[in-house]
Amino acid sequence: MIAVVYSGSNYADWRLSDKGRTIASFKTGGINPYFSDEKGILQILNKNINLIHHAEEVKRIHFFGAGGSTPQLRDVIKNALAGFFKFARITVQHDIEAAAIACCKNNPGIVSICGSGSNAAWYNGKKVVPNNYGLGYVLGDEGSGNWLGRQILKHFVSETLPEATRKKFVKQFELDRKIILDKVYRQKHPALFLSSFTDFFYTNSTDAYVKHTVKAGFDKLIKTYVLPLTQEHPDMPVHFAGSVVAGFEDLMREAGEENGITIEHIIKEPINNLLSYYTNKN
Repeated sequence: MIAVVYSGSNYADWRLSDKGRTIASFKTGGINPYFSDEKGILQILNKNINLIHHAEEVKRIHFFGAGGSTPQLRDVIKNALAGFFKFARITVQHDIEAAAIACCKNNPGIVSICGSGSNAAWYNGKKVVPNNYGLGYVLGDEGSGNWLGRQILKHFVSETLPEATRKKFVKQFELDRKIILDKVYRQKHPALFLSSFTDFFYTNSTDAYVKHTVKAGFDKLIKTYVLPLTQEHPDMPVHFAGSVVAGFEDLMREAGEENGITIEHIIKEPINNLLSYYTNKN
């Protein structure tokens, strides 16, 4: 039995497969070494009945996740998984690798993630070529759920949010300046708090402020990360993966066209493509 996992900061998507047949599909809490240590990850695993039931049957795990940018961080995840899945061989890779495999398989291309965070990279058909992108929710993540959360909170606190949008925001969230600043600057895991406002953007997708903000974020993402890659690798296909870009696909394609980029694939969840890839490979 193999397990394929694609994890963001908010949740992890799991598929268990045996002899080409999907045994279980489910989600757990997000597994990100920036937010959870080995003990915290084991607590997440021990809460899921599917994992408890099949732990000894799993012989191979392909894990892809946000936060796996260094060997030390990947080891946090690998050690936790090894402590739970006693008989499994485990590989842990960054989530951009998952997007690359899901979008490109064995073909070269430019790949960008835009979900709770954002990133982009060149994939040569075998592996992602490392770069200096992926700066996280403070210095980067343009266009992502984190970035969108920062924008709407900043405009709400500074009282520059359009009145129609403000009324909808106040109706949904009981927040004020004190609570917001406390959650962002004093409480743990502010990135999770920031990305929690993504659903507000989805449910108000026709709101003028929402459309303008999302489009502006996508434009920043393309200009900051994707355009430099297209200049280094001209005529290569461009792909996107992630919940935010899939939720606003039309706006991303518009932003791409305005920047001279034709986007080939936009996929919401790489997990199913990953499962197919590794099922056929094993």
